[in-house]
Amino acid sequence: MKKIKSLLAILAAFLSINLSAQPKLILDTDFGMDADDLGALAMLHHFVDHERCELLAIMSWSTEQYAVSAIDAVNQYYGHPNIPIGTRKGQTSFEAWHYNKPLVDRFHHELDYVQAPDATFLYRKILSQSDNKSITIVTIGPLLNIKNLLESPADSISDLTGKELVNQKVKEFVVMGGQFPEGTNEWNFDGEMPGVTQAVIPNIEVPIVFSGFELGLNVLTGKRFNKLDHNTPLYIGFMHFSQHAPWIKENFEGQILDNSSYDQTAVLYAVKKGIGHYWNKIEGGVCVADSTGGNKWVKQSKSNHAYLKLTMDEQQLAREIEAIMLGQF
Repeated sequence: MKKIKSLLAILAAFLSINLSAQPKLILDTDFGMDADDLGALAMLHHFVDHERCELLAIMSWSTEQYAVSAIDAVNQYYGHPNIPIGTRKGQTSFEAWHYNKPLVDRFHHELDYVQAPDATFLYRKILSQSDNKSITIVTIGPLLNIKNLLESPADSISDLTGKELVNQKVKEFVVMGGQFPEGTNEWNFDGEMPGVTQAVIPNIEVPIVFSGFELGLNVLTGKRFNKLDHNTPLYIGFMHFSQHAPWIKENFEGQILDNSSYDQTAVLYAVKKGIGHYWNKIEGGVCVADSTGGNKWVKQSKSNHAYLKLTMDEQQLAREIEAIMLGQF
């Protein structure tokens, strides 16, 4: 009996350690535009199923009319309907080339833009209720939600400002954006919002790991989804994207096209890290952004910044990412 109790105690301790090791993530996304956001969200749902992470919330940068409902539809499809969704508030629009409405038309959903809470409110609520240094924020879109959070004042949710909440509660930011060691006019650093990235990056004092444009550019995924059941989010989203996205539609010939895996690399790092396996982490500098979506890596001995540099063969990484998007661990 004592041996059994000892084994049970060891097992309980192992399970406790395993649970605590799961990163607690908040995803901030410009969902509905590039198919990589959909792929990244599918990866996270499978990681949740395999107890590799906790997905505490999803924040929508997009104010496209159907973005919130599309995220909710994907959450419902993968069996996680209770993940909170926040959104940037503003005037909505309808973008026919976005894959949001096709997802909403096909899959059950319960939440829409009006019902979703303001992203700043939801950020503040989740952070205020979290343990210190326990949260990883993964941004795979422009950074206005983060700017709004950092600039938020103390309120009834917390007597800390947004910047104070981030410093106290956030362990790490994983930012898909920029180009390294330097580049110009990258979408997530631009977002047609001059100055936002410039305002955000210097005001984040916790560690930031950047997954740059160059990292996922030639990690091509998607064609494999042509063999999927047509009544799945990955098939519907990637097909609509291949047919209608302005920068890829001219190559469309009736089937899903391969697409760069920018956002998937950020999610992969946030959950699995993979330093020395997928990539190396380059430190010893700071990312300095300009007002037009460009940036430079400037050497500096003391810094909270790092960026990822791919070491794995791009085709091999693409196959691994596709497998995770499909839940084939």
